[in-house]
Amino acid sequence: MEIFTYDFMIRAFVAGAIISIISPLIGNFLVLRRLSQIGDTLSHLALAGVAGSTLIGIDPTIGTVVFVLASSLGIERLRRAYARYSEISMAVATFGGMALAAILFSLSQGSAINIMGFLFGSLVSVTLNDIIIISALGIIVVALIFLLFKELLFITFDEDAAAISGIPINAINTMFTAMVAVTIALSMRIVGALLVSALMVIPAATALRIAKNFKQTVAYSVMFSVVSVFSGIFLSYYLDLSPGGTIIAISIIIMLAVNIIKRR
Repeated sequence: MEIFTYDFMIRAFVAGAIISIISPLIGNFLVLRRLSQIGDTLSHLALAGVAGSTLIGIDPTIGTVVFVLASSLGIERLRRAYARYSEISMAVATFGGMALAAILFSLSQGSAINIMGFLFGSLVSVTLNDIIIISALGIIVVALIFLLFKELLFITFDEDAAAISGIPINAINTMFTAMVAVTIALSMRIVGALLVSALMVIPAATALRIAKNFKQTVAYSVMFSVVSVFSGIFLSYYLDLSPGGTIIAISIIIMLAVNIIKRR
């Protein structure tokens, strides 16, 4: 096929394959813990990471990973400070991230940067260096999920009981927030910073409608995510569409179809 004769498309499919797996893995825990807003907050902070990386002249992917990781630790501290009103910390971080991104982008106007590509994804912007970073950090995220699977599952369904059982709640929550941050930073190349949290939430929400247990939820969500990402990359190439918008639109169509079938 013609699409596979281009190196940038092969890189896009490799990156898409990785993010289509790690995004729903993280997303399942976000949805069940009702923490979907964290993904949206960190995605806005990722824009500030891109702008800051451009301003100081470092690789945007590396710079964004570092910035969003640091921001995730700050958010976790805010969440603890406002335990009863966790939405306050999310709102402050979201608006703060957007404000900082606006300032840093205005300071780096002379730099050659495809802002729309970072906002809504870009197939041609994925470099070999990005593939190496996405692959390495993606493997680490998947490994941590499997290593901490029982603890994360316990905390997800009963955090108080998990604390009584001796599970280090704060440490695992901090690590989980860091994994969310890394997933967002890696995924924005294909999906875009403004839409990446949707790739974590929508496949997981769709899987919840038909799965009978948590393992099925994980399997279905990954399947829906892979179909959405690969179909979105194909359509965005042949129809000259935004990859991020196309991927999320397909995810929503799948979710609507599953809901219609479920009702019948």
